Amino acid sequence: MQTTGILIKKSEILENAQKVNTIVFDKTGTLTYGTLKIAEIKNYSNMSDEKLLQLVGSIESKSSHPIGKAFTDYLKDNKLETLQVKEFGNVSGFGIIGRIDEQKFIIGNSKILENYKIKNIYEKDEKELAAEGNSIVYVVQNEQIIALIGVNDIVRENSKEVISKLNNKNIDTIMLTGDNKDTAEKIAKDIGITQVIANVLPNEKTNIIKKLKQENKYVMMCGDGINDSPALATADIGVSVKSGTDIAIDSSDVILTKNDLYSILNLIDISKRTIIIIKQNLFWAFFYNALMIPIAIGILKPVAISISPMVASLSMVFSSITVILNTLRLKKK
Repeated sequence: MQTTGILIKKSEILENAQKVNTIVFDKTGTLTYGTLKIAEIKNYSNMSDEKLLQLVGSIESKSSHPIGKAFTDYLKDNKLETLQVKEFGNVSGFGIIGRIDEQKFIIGNSKILENYKIKNIYEKDEKELAAEGNSIVYVVQNEQIIALIGVNDIVRENSKEVISKLNNKNIDTIMLTGDNKDTAEKIAKDIGITQVIANVLPNEKTNIIKKLKQENKYVMMCGDGINDSPALATADIGVSVKSGTDIAIDSSDVILTKNDLYSILNLIDISKRTIIIIKQNLFWAFFYNALMIPIAIGILKPVAISISPMVASLSMVFSSITVILNTLRLKKK
């Protein structure tokens, strides 16, 4: 049996999805597949690229972020040993830290530099990598930037079509990401999203969702990561892809079990058709009651119109059958 690939946790979602007029998308792992690969390295250290990536990959192996997998895949593909990491820590929304051989490493986006008050002298190189659609990873050793690493992702093949169809339905689409602004805007332009909010922290994502709701928007948030979970819980409807983290799935109202963004269109369409079916069923239920009950109690006897209570009861059964058959049209759709 063919399924839609939509797991809905709450019945009211079927009623409310058709109200959505704004959909906010995370980028990595949602609009893209989240299968990142190392594309380019700007190495400012005196170590080889391989040694640099071994150090970074060893620390990233402790992280659950999709970017981390790009580095662990590199270690695996090149048969490199994972080094022992001490004092690992996750700096939410910024990156990660760790210590290898008594050397402290800070790995993350440009905001992690601000967090640790490290001067960014490689903004030009960052813009160059971002212009090619790379997500940028800064590598800091002992308070000095030693490398910029560009990692590339693949946009989901139907993202552009889905965004186009949503725009045709007069639904606003917004990309909300912690990634570099230049990178985010390039991908957004490619798939047809005109509103981009980049370089945001997890709590800022939540605040943006709250602000949209205060503007009387009915907001759906679609994400996949730990950083998205507060925003998913805050949105009117939270949607996560199956490949997302457990906490994102737990925080959402809807799970796309096929990892297919087209399911969002199906969800909205099913919701609209469900409301239409409900209204039709209510009409037929009231119609039969309004028609048959007065006849059954004999109001029209003076004009020689009457019906036995038994026939009236059968008519009510027919009313129920009509409602069931009408509802089954949803399955056909």
